[in-house]
Amino acid sequence: MSDTLEATLSDVELPPSLLAFLACPTPDAWVEWALKNPELLLIDHAQCEKKAASTAMSLLYRYVNQPLLLTKMSQLAREELLHFEQVVKLMEARGIEYRHLSASRYAESLRRHVRPQEPDRLVDILIIGAFIEARSCERFARLIPHLDTELARFYRSLVKSEGRHYEDYLMLAQHISSDPIDKRVDFFAECEAQLIVTPDTAFRFHSGVPA
Repeated sequence: MSDTLEATLSDVELPPSLLAFLACPTPDAWVEWALKNPELLLIDHAQCEKKAASTAMSLLYRYVNQPLLLTKMSQLAREELLHFEQVVKLMEARGIEYRHLSASRYAESLRRHVRPQEPDRLVDILIIGAFIEARSCERFARLIPHLDTELARFYRSLVKSEGRHYEDYLMLAQHISSDPIDKRVDFFAECEAQLIVTPDTAFRFHSGVPA
């Protein structure tokens, strides 16, 4: 790899707003864990993209009275499915078989705190969506300097879209809420950070650190 290309692939600047949104950075221990499990990394990444598309479609069907949400979720679902196809293609080229993996504790643990009544329920789901996308973006950036050229280039291309998805989710949460969402964002930031820095039993794209 040329010095210019290496610099281009490793020099990923995340928006300060995204870094401030997350209450902690991904620990080095997770990065090391990921590099020891390249197949699981790609398989679970594919699964995450598919789940993100499914979540967007679910919101499309449930909240038909929210025009802005419908537009944003339709766009997001298409992008996530494209990313899913791209990951599967990468896996196929590397001889990695796509198979089902059990879900990590991450998303389900966050969703346990969703308030039951609307529109609070939708606001919380959207805030959680913002954290999932922001963390994905941050983890792509953390991994890029350690990956081969092809995968680093691909992950770099995802940083911009995942960052935009985080912004869209957060914008929609505030658009739908009649009150400021800062306190809920702070609450979920703490919950999310705990899941990132505490020991986890199985490696996944959004897992914590090795137990």
